[in-house]
Amino acid sequence: MKIIDLKQKVLKTENREYVLGYQETGSHACYMIYGILGPNEKGRKLNPGSGHEEIILAMRGDIRICGDCSGILKEGMAFHIAGDNTCCLENTGNSEAVYIIAGGHSEEGHQ
Repeated sequence: MKIIDLKQKVLKTENREYVLGYQETGSHACYMIYGILGPNEKGRKLNPGSGHEEIILAMRGDIRICGDCSGILKEGMAFHIAGDNTCCLENTGNSEAVYIIAGGHSEEGHQ
């Protein structure tokens, strides 16, 4: 078992988002993204891409979604996005918001 400190990895990135995927797991089947939005930060783009699906979970704070999907994710809520749909995330609060994205290949796009 390999334990990966995603919080420390995300804090070292410029965009405050880290993808846990093939480099650490050796698998192309799934990936996970840990992201932090600063207070009132806007424009974090989501686009799973052809053959991929993602579930986005608001772990801390409320997150506004706009684009092909729209609504408000309250802390603990999640939504599903697939394929070439594109959305943006916006932190509606005055403190950091944290989200997790679980992604993988959809059946029709997997090769």
